[in-house]
Amino acid sequence: MRADELDADLAAAVAEIESLGLPGWSDLSVAAARDLEDGLFSGPPEPPVAEVRDMAFDGPHGEVPLRIYRPERAETTTTAASDAAGASGARALVHLHGGGWTLGTLDSVDGICRELAVRADAVVVSADYRLAPEHPFPVAVDEAAAAVEWVVETAGALGVDPDRVGVSGTSAGGALAVAASLRAREIGDSPTPAGQFLLYPIAGRDFETDSYRENADGPLLTRADMRWFYERYLRSPVDAANPYAVPLRATDLGDLPPATVVTAGFDPLRDDGVALAERFDREGTPVRHRHYPAMAHGFCSLADRVPTAETALSAVAADVRERL
Repeated sequence: MRADELDADLAAAVAEIESLGLPGWSDLSVAAARDLEDGLFSGPPEPPVAEVRDMAFDGPHGEVPLRIYRPERAETTTTAASDAAGASGARALVHLHGGGWTLGTLDSVDGICRELAVRADAVVVSADYRLAPEHPFPVAVDEAAAAVEWVVETAGALGVDPDRVGVSGTSAGGALAVAASLRAREIGDSPTPAGQFLLYPIAGRDFETDSYRENADGPLLTRADMRWFYERYLRSPVDAANPYAVPLRATDLGDLPPATVVTAGFDPLRDDGVALAERFDREGTPVRHRHYPAMAHGFCSLADRVPTAETALSAVAADVRERL
C-alpha cells in the first residue's frame, strides 16, 4: 500500500515546504494555525474559469458563504428524470474543504475548485462551513447537508440540473461529504447527491492503524495533527461513535451515491480511506478506489508541480463527468 520512497517530485515540493521551518498544526493555537494557513494559500487564481461568484444562503446555523465556479463550457444534458420534470442544466459539485474541521476557507481550496470546474466541466459550489472549536460537531455536518439541499433546490437559477448534483471533499471535507450522503439516505425528504468524490477522506478515528504508525510524522499531515483536530471538533467521546462524525462507525454504508475514493500511501489516513472503499464495495455502494502508493496527504493540491497529482486529479474529474 506504500511505495518504498515518496515520489521524487512530491518529495521536492515537501522539502521546499519543510525548508520554511513551519511548525506543525498541533504545535499552534487555533488562531495561529489559521493565520499560518492564510499565508500558505495566498497566490494567483489558477486555472482561469469563465466566472467566479461569491454569495451565501441562510443555513441552519446562519448564513453560509459560497463561492461558485463556472467553467468556460458547462455541458448541459437532460436526464430522463429531469426531462420528465422539465429541467436541464450543467453538472454541479458541492465542494467541502479540508482542514480538520478547524482550518480552511474558500480561499484555501480556490485552486482545486478551479481545477475541478475546468477538468470535470462542472459548476463547482464551494461551501464555507463553520469551524470548530467555536462550532463543534455537528454544525459542519448540518451546513454541508444544507449546502447540497440548497444547490438542488436552486438548480434552475444556477443553471444546473438538480439530478446531476454531486458532493466532493478533501480530508475533513471528505468526511462531511459522506455524512451528507448518509443523512440524505436516513432522512427521506433530503436531496441525495448523485455522486460522492472523496479525496483522502477522514473516515475513522483509530490512531494505531498501520498507516498512522508508518506515517506518524507526515509528510504534510501527522498523527499529532489528527489528534489535535479531533479534540477540537468533537464535543465529547460520545460524538466519536456517531457515523456523521466518523463515517466508519456507520453500521451500514450501502445504498449510498456512487463514490470515488482517493488514497495515498504516505498518508496517515490511508488505511481509513481503504477501509471506507472496501465497505462501500462490500455493502452495496458502487465505488472506484484510486490509490497512489508514492503520494502523501493533500497531494492533489500540488497538481501544478507533481505529475502524478495531475494524473490523479484528471482521473477524479473523469469520474465526475462519467457519473454526473
